[in-house]
Amino acid sequence: MLRQMLAVQSVQAPGTGAHGLKRVLTARSLTAIGLGATIGTGVFVLTGTVAANQAGPALTLSLLIAAFGSALAALCYSEFAAFLPVPGSAYSYTYATLGEAVAWFIGWNLLLEYGMSASTVAVSWSGYVVNVLADNAHIHLPAVLVNAPLATDASEHLVATGAWVNLPAVLIIALMTLLLYIGVRESAGANTVMVCLKVAVIIVFILAGVAYVTPANWHPYIPPNTGKFGHFGWSGVLQGAGIIFFSYVGFDTASTTALEARNPQRDLPLGILSALVISALLYVAMSATITGMVSYTKLDVDAPVAVALDAHRQLAWLSPLVKIGAIAGMTSVILTSLLGQPRILLAMADDGLLPPSFARCHARFKTPHVATLWTGAAAAAIAGIFPLDILADLVSIGILLAFAVVCIGVLVMRRTRPDAPRPFRVPWAPFTCVLGAIVCLGLTLSLSNATWSRLLWWTVIGEAIYFGYGIRHSRLRAPRPNAVQSR
Repeated sequence: MLRQMLAVQSVQAPGTGAHGLKRVLTARSLTAIGLGATIGTGVFVLTGTVAANQAGPALTLSLLIAAFGSALAALCYSEFAAFLPVPGSAYSYTYATLGEAVAWFIGWNLLLEYGMSASTVAVSWSGYVVNVLADNAHIHLPAVLVNAPLATDASEHLVATGAWVNLPAVLIIALMTLLLYIGVRESAGANTVMVCLKVAVIIVFILAGVAYVTPANWHPYIPPNTGKFGHFGWSGVLQGAGIIFFSYVGFDTASTTALEARNPQRDLPLGILSALVISALLYVAMSATITGMVSYTKLDVDAPVAVALDAHRQLAWLSPLVKIGAIAGMTSVILTSLLGQPRILLAMADDGLLPPSFARCHARFKTPHVATLWTGAAAAAIAGIFPLDILADLVSIGILLAFAVVCIGVLVMRRTRPDAPRPFRVPWAPFTCVLGAIVCLGLTLSLSNATWSRLLWWTVIGEAIYFGYGIRHSRLRAPRPNAVQSR
């Protein structure tokens, strides 16, 4: 019990590195950050690949299942975000409820969510930009500079492609890292502009495309299973939900900016829930329109929205707008994904589990500049080397595990600190939290064995760091004054 109380106090009073951040974000900014991190590769790329390979027209059902699991987790996040307005998101919430060891596991897996989410979207961004340059400017970049050096074969083993590096993906991450280094206000402003643009483009596409929907394209709604788990049928719907879950992780990013919110107790729950509801509505409407405009069998491409438009020449005028919206959408996802991870690293460093340099804040810009640079460098390296399919699956399994633990953590905190004031409370907490954990854990089981194998290796690396460094420098084992200073 003493250990748990110390953990709660540590989370509620983060080090001075965290206090160097500016409180500049409003509920509107937080909603925009959530939307910025959510609407991107999921709606412009993954919807097509999941429809073609897993769910067929029942992609909308996969999206609704994923949205349901996300909604349960979002309610739990909202209670924690209002109760413990600190950076670190699920890591900090787990630290306060289930202890340091479990928190490290979740924090390490959150690096999969944020770092690899930025890398995943950067790969998609590269594909769209290369396509736009070729089609509109007749600029053809060398194939060795726009593709990943590694890919997966039919057995999901890594093989060499002969390419050198995905250079556009590396460059966009470098540019977004520079923007985040300069300041969160500037980053939030740029994100809001991009969010407004991509939401407007999606709405225009839905309104224009609905007139060209052919209901026959929705039949059969759930294509029969081919004999392989996850390849259509109900197993395909569930596996599709597990993969597409990656598309809903944006609301978690808003919770990482707690110390930069002006009124976190009110604005964080509002921003988290608003972003999720708006995203779910846009995703389902967009997916229903795409699968109605063209057969799902034709959507296993890098730009499924473009395929739907090309099938109807009357909508040719919309193609440039969609490409611009897709690029803006994915740019904002890269930006907000890179925004979240440094704040998790800051929280982990503030607890002694990572070197104190990760908690430093820039004296002028008031940003966690060291953690931001490390995050950008790692994300750029991953985006330049690995293909989209590996990255998307790893992001999904990492965030599903984090969501499940947050759901359990709410119940633990209700029991250990029942009298603490809670500006926001999860409705029907026992039922909501348990169901949320079950749904999230259940979706992890639908992911491939190769994804679990990669998670195992990632966990082994993380545990080596924890036992090699973190456990010996932990504030719980060697309490120390808040000595980390802004530099």
